[in-house]
Amino acid sequence: MLGSMVRRALFAVLLAVAGLPAVAGAQAPDTVAARALAAAVAAPDGSHAIGATATGPGRVIDLTVYSTAMGRPITVAVLPAADPGAPAGALYLLNGVDGGAGTADWRTGGNWFTRTDVLEFLDGAQATVVMPIGGGGTFYADWQAEDPVLGKQRWLTFLTVELPPIIDTAFHGTGRDAVAGVSMASSAVFRMAQEAPRRFGLVGSFSGCVRTSDPAGQAMVSAIVTARQGNPVNLWGAPGDPGWAANDPYLHADRLRGVRVYVSTGNGLPGPLGPGIGGDPMKLADQLLIGGVLDGITGQCTRLLRDRLAALSIPATFDLRPAGTHSWGYWQQDLHAFWDQAAPILTG
Repeated sequence: MLGSMVRRALFAVLLAVAGLPAVAGAQAPDTVAARALAAAVAAPDGSHAIGATATGPGRVIDLTVYSTAMGRPITVAVLPAADPGAPAGALYLLNGVDGGAGTADWRTGGNWFTRTDVLEFLDGAQATVVMPIGGGGTFYADWQAEDPVLGKQRWLTFLTVELPPIIDTAFHGTGRDAVAGVSMASSAVFRMAQEAPRRFGLVGSFSGCVRTSDPAGQAMVSAIVTARQGNPVNLWGAPGDPGWAANDPYLHADRLRGVRVYVSTGNGLPGPLGPGIGGDPMKLADQLLIGGVLDGITGQCTRLLRDRLAALSIPATFDLRPAGTHSWGYWQQDLHAFWDQAAPILTG
């Protein structure tokens, strides 16, 4: 630790001698965390930051936010912008079915920060990367009723009303943000943009089904919620309840006017970017039988969304890959392509 501190101090001295400003990379993560916590202002409903720790990896900060809507603290992993003291837009990254919290510590689970190169890829970008932890099986939605197992779920409120003003004040946000999500989160990113289009001006949906209220969509949502031991009736009501249609981004696609849209998916055929199979026949079987089937389904959903947006004359970018399954290797590739559109919005 001492050696690292000495190196940072020496680097700052050398920059000063050269007449250059000390860049953000010279700031200790614990200093950035402390300043962020001190600067964070509560959201209008009283939600507020209650802790910030620089526990890594790298410059990542664990920001703990008390959500008034859910009545509990939520952990948000944040990669600060290259210069955390300068204005920066935020890229919100939502995880899949387990909310990135399949283990007690998100650092050992499967999520954007552990399964892709996002921490290295965006380390020098003047954008704040925000990854909420939790929400497994919830579709990041506002549930109609508290679930006996999953508890009170008001994720849409948290992500669009409570968290953004805290991130803005803690990390010098510009209010120009983007959001991307995989699998279960693919419909959530559209709901976020439809709820707050001025903030989330760009959405990225990777390997997901956006239509959630038709019979196939309801079956898909119910299966995922039930697999997490929740009751889908507590989400949007019983089958046929108006809550399903009210929360279906496909049906309300007209509310995406002015929002830039990027959608990608594989087609279920095996390709070069599987999840580290390494000759393991079980991993290969899982990739083909589960990951392949899932992206086969999402490929069909994505084509329906493409046709829906085209009928509404809403421009969008669709990447329908000739191969690819439901796995992080492809989503990393998707994020790189998505970043080409996000960078001018977030860092400009």
